[in-house]
Amino acid sequence: MNAATLASPRAIVHRTRGAAHGPITRLLSPGRMGRQLKPFVFLDWFDMDLSDGQQGFGLHPHSGIATFTWLIAGEAAYEDTTGARGLLPAGGVEWMRAGKGVWHASEPAPGSRRMAGFQLWLALPAELELAPAESVYLAPERIPQIGPAKVLLGEYAGARSPIPSPEGVSYLAVSLKDGERWTFVPPAGHEVAWVALNAGALNAAGEARPLEAGEMAAFAESGEAVSFTAVGDAAFVLGSSPRHPHELATGYYSVHTSAEALAAGEAEIARLGEALRARGRL
Repeated sequence: MNAATLASPRAIVHRTRGAAHGPITRLLSPGRMGRQLKPFVFLDWFDMDLSDGQQGFGLHPHSGIATFTWLIAGEAAYEDTTGARGLLPAGGVEWMRAGKGVWHASEPAPGSRRMAGFQLWLALPAELELAPAESVYLAPERIPQIGPAKVLLGEYAGARSPIPSPEGVSYLAVSLKDGERWTFVPPAGHEVAWVALNAGALNAAGEARPLEAGEMAAFAESGEAVSFTAVGDAAFVLGSSPRHPHELATGYYSVHTSAEALAAGEAEIARLGEALRARGRL
């Protein structure tokens, strides 16, 4: 990194507060910058007050993508059609590579009063979009950290997540104290980058107005570094990667690289759904 890189801030090209539907705010979708930021195609922030009778995420299907949930608050009981079942504590993560098709659920554990966190959808490369489903659940202590950044997926500054995500994707959770400055230096070839804040505010990329909690920002495509300064204590997630080379074929719960792959994934979802109904689960 040289002085010229930091002297020319990487511009923010899009800012959004997304669209809220009850306790879930969709910050990113194929219709909201997802085709520009692929392989990152969906990002939801969820914050559920369970004392009001709100529920978690019952059994629902996916294919062609990987979903990644970082549970910031609360404890969740999970299960999926790979056979996995257990409890995910606050600070833990769920990786679900849906591949050719899967159903999964995440419900509040008994006694939980709140569930909050981010759920990210990643478009998979063609060789994995119809692969067998795979799930990984990690407790907080298994997530590596480098400086203020937890490495949720991929690798950053020599720290690597144990989750077997596709090569070339980095996803970080960063916490900064008031006035603390941190510079993100993208791995080689990572032209796509974005941030979403869940607490505090950030000065970034020469913006006249700080980024605030509840906002997502996409950066111009380049390999340049981005510097952040916290305004108050701040917390955010950051994704970076090379651009996904395929078009997106989208279904209600699925994203694939072609209409043919989408049809195959939706057929497997339907087959698994019939099996769940036969067992009285749907």
